Amino acid sequence: MAHDHHHSHDHSTGKIRIAFFINLGFSIIELIGGLYTNSVAILSDALHDLGDSMSLGVSWYFQKVARKGRNKEFSYGYRRFSVLGAVINSLVLVVGSILILTEAIPRLFDPATPDAQGMIYLAIGGIIANGLAAYKLHGGHSLNERAVYLHLLEDVLGWVATLIAAIIMLYKDWPMVDALLAIFISVFILFNVYKNLSKALKIILQGTPEEVNPKRIDELLREIPKVKSTHDCHIWSMDGQYHILSIHLVVEKYNNLAELSAIKSQAKELLRNEHIDHATIEFETEDEKCDPC
Repeated sequence: MAHDHHHSHDHSTGKIRIAFFINLGFSIIELIGGLYTNSVAILSDALHDLGDSMSLGVSWYFQKVARKGRNKEFSYGYRRFSVLGAVINSLVLVVGSILILTEAIPRLFDPATPDAQGMIYLAIGGIIANGLAAYKLHGGHSLNERAVYLHLLEDVLGWVATLIAAIIMLYKDWPMVDALLAIFISVFILFNVYKNLSKALKIILQGTPEEVNPKRIDELLREIPKVKSTHDCHIWSMDGQYHILSIHLVVEKYNNLAELSAIKSQAKELLRNEHIDHATIEFETEDEKCDPC
């Protein structure tokens, strides 16, 4: 079983690595092509793909780092580093999107005619490159793979929009379409960055994960025989996937440690079904004075 898990982990890392190199290679082609065709829409797509490449690179790196597990410096392991990577990627995308907007908005009032034919070639290349990268991650089992796959699928749709805009400008003298598309792509990127950054900051600030319901946890634990009440419950997430809980259980007087062990085992089993991966449980009797954290 351990061998299968290790093989699956290596396979996942390999697929992310391939997608990373495909995306990074085409991002460089896009940057050059965007400058050559004088298209801010292509440049904004290049920025988006470059951000995706960074995300893929970070995912690839932390997929490997995760094997290190915990040590004396990081007792919870290295999971939180992936959140740091998400924040860095988000800030890079924000700066890049603002730069694209400062270039695209003036073009609405003073349009510059891009090379529509060159845009068509790049758009077709973008659909193929991003489509191939998405295909490599299609059917992935990890949350990491599925998230990156959906992101790459969005890129394919963005390139389809660029292709349509380029075909319009090939037959119609509407250079403003290029600037409008660049603004739309940049705003779309900023919207997604806002959502991702909000999630990352909530994790860093140790907010309660959205999929965990503290009230339901309290109700479930109080159903365990001899558990009278719960308090001092703290729930947070390491990386948006691995959730941690600490809680005090007030129990009836007990005769031996075996009773407490049975209560703890039952509690942890219930908590696993509520998306809690690591639980620290402290017991108290009804007449014991609690010293909350």
